[in-house]
Amino acid sequence: MRILLLASAYNSLTQRVHAELRDRGHPVAVELALGDGRHLTEAVRRHAPDLLIAPMLTTAVPEEVWSRYPCLIVHPGPPGDRGPSSLDRAVQEGRDRWGVTVLQAVAEMDAGPVWASAEFPVPPGVGKSDLYRGELADAALKAVLLAVDRFTSGTYTPVTPPSHTWQPYLTQAERRIDWHTDPTETVLRKLRAADSQPGVLDTFLGTEWYLHGGHPEPHLKGAPGELLATRHGAICRATTDGAVWIPELRPKRVPGGPATFKLPAQPALEGRGEPREKPPTTRTKSTTGGSYSDITYEEKGTVGHLTFRFPGGAMSTAQCRRLLTAYRHARTRPTDVIVLGAKRDFFSNGIHLNVIEAAPDPAAESLANIEAIDDLVEEILTTTDRLVITALPGNSAAGGTMLALAADEVWCRRGAVLNPHYRLMGLYGSEYWTYTLPRKVGPALAARLTEEAQPLTATTAHSLGLVDRVIDCTPTEFAHEITRTADHLARSANLPARLGAKKAARERDEAVRPLSAYRAAELERMRAVFDDPAAPYHALRSAFVRKRRPDGTPDHLRTECPNGA
Repeated sequence: MRILLLASAYNSLTQRVHAELRDRGHPVAVELALGDGRHLTEAVRRHAPDLLIAPMLTTAVPEEVWSRYPCLIVHPGPPGDRGPSSLDRAVQEGRDRWGVTVLQAVAEMDAGPVWASAEFPVPPGVGKSDLYRGELADAALKAVLLAVDRFTSGTYTPVTPPSHTWQPYLTQAERRIDWHTDPTETVLRKLRAADSQPGVLDTFLGTEWYLHGGHPEPHLKGAPGELLATRHGAICRATTDGAVWIPELRPKRVPGGPATFKLPAQPALEGRGEPREKPPTTRTKSTTGGSYSDITYEEKGTVGHLTFRFPGGAMSTAQCRRLLTAYRHARTRPTDVIVLGAKRDFFSNGIHLNVIEAAPDPAAESLANIEAIDDLVEEILTTTDRLVITALPGNSAAGGTMLALAADEVWCRRGAVLNPHYRLMGLYGSEYWTYTLPRKVGPALAARLTEEAQPLTATTAHSLGLVDRVIDCTPTEFAHEITRTADHLARSANLPARLGAKKAARERDEAVRPLSAYRAAELERMRAVFDDPAAPYHALRSAFVRKRRPDGTPDHLRTECPNGA
């Protein structure tokens, strides 16, 4: 069945629905809802699909479209729920369960008959964007596939809910934090409900900022609203009964001024009287309890787990260097296996474009960031005395995917989406991808994956050889499943033989072509782009970090593709 996806942006859920439907043999194309209704109507007429699906749409579908073509809307709320801030409200109100609904487009927004729905748990302490890419995406995919099956059957009649509840847009007035009365749990709910977008508007140090993300701090105390400390780029602010860590800030846009974008909070405040970083700058469970850290290390048996969580999956120069230091520490420990990854959400999306955009010399910072992530990849590739596993609980893209390929095995949650390419940012790529990607899938497929620039499901990535193991579990269960599986691997009788074979293979590869040669060739291509002010990368980067709408749907999305393999 020919399916056309309508979306306001090619976001994570749209990518997942796109890739999953292709895996099931449907020819699928994407059209971005960027212009007026007439533009969208003409685009739909040109595609002439059997079915329209809107995984993420912030504007109404024109009547000329939904009256002529069956159009299914994915709404991030249970049947009967309506409104543009459904998931935000669920998180801010502290719901423990929520739902997603696939309904037919009609004149009234979110009021059409329901084709399918699914419930999902809302784990405590999880932010909106993490929930959206995790539990909600799993439920949405389940509901979309059921709706497609029901539509294909031709026998199912969608059901209109007996009642509807319209929830208006969640304004900044409702999101605003009262630091003098709101307890920590209320502050955290407000922050988590706006963690990616739109943020929570606040004023401190003489400037209006949007606050993004929130983590509890159990030890530090101070006057409500006071900046207490900074650590790993985040800032700590006191509440009435504790404190919270805020990883990112975005200045409020000045009327008529350029669009602003998120940055790590500490660098964003530089020169504004921010507090000095307080030791300790790293944590383990045995020393400082729950104090904020974006990199942690712990051992379970003979397995070392090096866990990191970077907002949005982006890895700045500083973050890459700290992760490298932590990895080198892990190599000194008496373990047989090192697991590198996150417990939930993104694995990595590569270099930190926002930090690069804000740098005094973006070209120089681009190169520094690439060199820093290359250093980490090289350290992994040259680890021959133990096995290295990269664990992907969620999505990865560009250099982040190539970072994962440096390990001996790549383990991936079934719900993750991989984008093993750089082309859409105007880059050739580094991270030793010209060595690791052909080693995994062969030269021909490596070229195809990087040129086609299509998202891959974990299942397809496994069938192609990119992923070695697919973990079928919920986002919350992933860390436990990784621990259990890694422990089993560390106890395997053939581990010494594998390590011997790994060391021999690395020596053979180095004799054929040194790793330094791959790196030098890649960086030569990257430097040429970074140092050229007219290179598309600079404009593409600026548009990406400022969330500028593209002029039109990219050609590679408009092309119908039956599967990801």
